[in-house]
Amino acid sequence: MGIVTSVTRDGFLLPSAPNFRDLGGHRTTSGHTVRTGVLFRSDALHSVADEDLPVYHGLGIRQLIDLRTAHERERLPDITPDGAEYAAVAVQDPDAVGANFADVLADPESARAMFGDGAAERFMHAVYRELVTDETALDGYRDLVERAADGPTALVFHCSAGKDRTGWGAALLLRLLGVDHATVVADYLVSNGRQESTDRWMRRLSANSGLDWADLVPMTRVRPEYLETALTQIDEVYGSFDEYVAEGLKVSADTVERLRERMLC
Repeated sequence: MGIVTSVTRDGFLLPSAPNFRDLGGHRTTSGHTVRTGVLFRSDALHSVADEDLPVYHGLGIRQLIDLRTAHERERLPDITPDGAEYAAVAVQDPDAVGANFADVLADPESARAMFGDGAAERFMHAVYRELVTDETALDGYRDLVERAADGPTALVFHCSAGKDRTGWGAALLLRLLGVDHATVVADYLVSNGRQESTDRWMRRLSANSGLDWADLVPMTRVRPEYLETALTQIDEVYGSFDEYVAEGLKVSADTVERLRERMLC
């Protein structure tokens, strides 16, 4: 019989993947609770340390959803949990600048033009607008919701830092489950305390960019304003969150009901 891991939303379940955490435990406006041990979010899963593998393989995860671009996936392939199906579900156009900013940082002239003088913050707002309107994002997040609704058993979804593409996916799922806005934002902001690995990676990337670290900080953290940008874009383009789900994502009411039946107790 395999190891069964006890899960809480506090602390670092996998220190080598510090933004790996359970989306369960939140209360909904209808008085239900999101089940624990069923839906996990994470940062990159290529570097799960040997000492963390017993916990990782013991979570009962049967689906790993990789939200990264093909270039990211090929450069740093995931460690897949024992018995899990791996699925590449991109939510970002591979030709968008947001999907290739590492290449931009390698060129000082491009880096200054794209991220200098406060441009990094504007860049992040643009990324969040694309996450709710770009066709690749709409297809990918629909796939994520449907997989979360249908199972089987536990699922983990992730990107590189686990904060933006994954952060929007988590906000979407929690909102569909009926978790209130303040709690969704609070869960989103937890990522800020789990970015040491991202900071080290970004500092290496930016070493030859000619930019000050302060220029890049907006890209290394989540901010409530980024999430609000996505929600404002939804209102402006679709009219409401419900219309975004039905007309943008094309997620059916039956799928939402299956998600709630599976995830709420």
